[in-house]
Amino acid sequence: MVLLTSLFLALLPLLGILYIVIFGSPTTLDGLFMSLILLSISGILGLNVLIELRKGKSAFAPSRSPLAAPSTGPVSDGSRLKARGKVNEVVFFESNVGQPNKSIVTLSDGGGASQILALEGDMRNALPVGQTLEITLRKEAGRNVLVDVNQA
Repeated sequence: MVLLTSLFLALLPLLGILYIVIFGSPTTLDGLFMSLILLSISGILGLNVLIELRKGKSAFAPSRSPLAAPSTGPVSDGSRLKARGKVNEVVFFESNVGQPNKSIVTLSDGGGASQILALEGDMRNALPVGQTLEITLRKEAGRNVLVDVNQA
């Protein structure tokens, strides 16, 4: 649908240029600049059509390929997720009014593999940096909420 809409909108300014050439005067300053503006609009939308065509199949139907789960990621047991590792870093981000604040937590295994978790709320005091912990999370409205923290 996006492809057809962009194609239609890319051809529409070209009709405006044709109108200027036939009924107006393309040699005046107004006609020249209006033609340049319409050509740029048509070029941008035409580029959008080309990009959509290069995507191939995804331009006509959204792909539903399943995402591969990382082998070192959190372990799920039903509705709860468990992650274990040494807390390397906890970064807190304040959100806009009406949106929940978020913390990005980096956990590492002893072998150097690390996992990054996005949690709702301020986790700087709940997850002390440098300690090895087992974190239990639950999904709530698409967000990770901290349920329990255990020393590992």
